[in-house]
Amino acid sequence: MNTTQVVAKPRVLMAFLVAVGVILSVVIGSLGAPLITAVAQQYGVSLAVSQWTLTLALLAGAVATPVLGRLGAGPRRRTVMLAMLGAGVVGSLLTVLPLPFAFVLIGRALQGSGLGLIVLMMAVARDHLDEVRTAKTIALLSVASTAGIGIGYPLSGFITDVAGVRAAYGLGLAVTATAFVAAVFVLPQAPDRPSVRLDVRGAILLTIALPALLLVIGQTTLWQHHTGVALTVLIAALLLLAGWTFLEVHTENPLVDIGLLRHPAVAAANVVMFAGGIGMYLLFSMITRYVQTPSAAGYGFGLNTFQAGLVLVPFSLLGFVAGRLVPGWRERLGPRMLLTASTATVLVAFVLFATVRSHLVEPIVANGILGFGVGAFSAAMPGVILAVTPKAETASAMSVNAVVRSVGFSTGSALGGLILAAHTTGVFPRESGYGAAAWIGAAATAATLLIIAVLPLRRQ
Repeated sequence: MNTTQVVAKPRVLMAFLVAVGVILSVVIGSLGAPLITAVAQQYGVSLAVSQWTLTLALLAGAVATPVLGRLGAGPRRRTVMLAMLGAGVVGSLLTVLPLPFAFVLIGRALQGSGLGLIVLMMAVARDHLDEVRTAKTIALLSVASTAGIGIGYPLSGFITDVAGVRAAYGLGLAVTATAFVAAVFVLPQAPDRPSVRLDVRGAILLTIALPALLLVIGQTTLWQHHTGVALTVLIAALLLLAGWTFLEVHTENPLVDIGLLRHPAVAAANVVMFAGGIGMYLLFSMITRYVQTPSAAGYGFGLNTFQAGLVLVPFSLLGFVAGRLVPGWRERLGPRMLLTASTATVLVAFVLFATVRSHLVEPIVANGILGFGVGAFSAAMPGVILAVTPKAETASAMSVNAVVRSVGFSTGSALGGLILAAHTTGVFPRESGYGAAAWIGAAATAATLLIIAVLPLRRQ
């Protein structure tokens, strides 16, 4: 059988790929951020230590994504995907069993490595689905994390409140095990392509450089109190990445095809992804924090974890709707107009939150608008890159874009934290800090619009 043809049951494959994308986002994100306080209480550790249940998962995903992207370009893609789904099941089991906290961290790292599967699933869609279904599937996979937030945050918060942390982690075990079993029956073999030799030196160097970059960007306290140290680590990480790039250019079988990344459309898309990601995550993190601030601070609504999770439902719902609509708009509007319209939608959300937030409905509406903008932006981005990318390089090219997005999100989160810290004199920031951060984020988003206008986002 020619595995490059459309599979016998494309609807089943499409549903499986999208469902696994949502599952991964629920397990990695929703079992991290909402549970940090509960994990600290359950295991008797500080909040700073408990934060590593999220940080380790995200770092593992950032490192695994380009490695899996390269492995997915060869004929053993199905084996690699099953192995990673199996690792997710093992990691989920470690979080559920009554083991010391160190095993929870190992489990979360194994779960986080599954983030790299998203780009492999995009490659599966491109190899085994027709053009229309491929566009829809890749768009929905791009917004899977958006959809997963609205499902997972309130669900994990509710389960934790009712039955405890291990019960919430049990949800992760159930869904990852289900995804693994489904993959055994649904996941097709990769097309018959030459075997890909993994660039071990490049993988090791990236494993050092990328976590260092993401960690130093996200350490708000370090930037606030030890700026010199932060700058030193940042420069060292950037130099390591420069060295990694030089190594990849001069390697016969590189981890990432740097030549492909230099294509004007691909390079432009990654620049836009970084700039846009800063503003998008800045606003998302601010709204989440604002609604949970006790009203005794003079603002905020004092929502608990479950209630704050419900506030995120419009973000996810409208993001998913945008992901469904973008494939139909792509041919009529083109990549530049799509990215412009979605970024402008994010800018509207910024302005709304900056000007009105005294009633709960206002942050909710801003969050919904943000979700639609983020969903449309994320769904439009792969079209720019894949229009000039060979099928065999789908996973590798998209893995780099995913890493760029992670760096942009980390930068946006850190920027928001630094702005709020500058407006904090007691326990909580002054409300003026949220206004200042919103206007700075709006300026960054407006700058993204200018970048989109001038960069060569060409079709094939």
